[in-house]
Amino acid sequence: MRILIRLVLSTLAVLVSAKLLNGVHIDEWTTGIIVAIVLGLLNTFIRPLLILFTLPVTLLSLGLFILVINAGIVMLVDRWIAGFSVDGFWWALAFSLMQWAVQGFLNALEGGEKKREQAE
Repeated sequence: MRILIRLVLSTLAVLVSAKLLNGVHIDEWTTGIIVAIVLGLLNTFIRPLLILFTLPVTLLSLGLFILVINAGIVMLVDRWIAGFSVDGFWWALAFSLMQWAVQGFLNALEGGEKKREQAE
């Protein structure tokens, strides 16, 4: 059940981020689900390896290179998923930041509900 809730929250974050940014386009909400799944898989398996391989650059940039890695992952998803398009690197960077913020907000709301349920 927990993974289904996380999938719904990730999909909402993708759809809201795409709606707010003019340079990011999603054809249908089902494409948003696929984008959320692919982003989740890439962030789980590929992102840690990329961070490990680019550790010297990440340390020299004080962690800012991770933003480049995130934008690169979004651009990779853009190439793989047919109904999802990003107009360039800067839009991919903005999308990754926006998705991070929206998903954090949604996770905080979901976590707040659990804490209230546990208190009762």
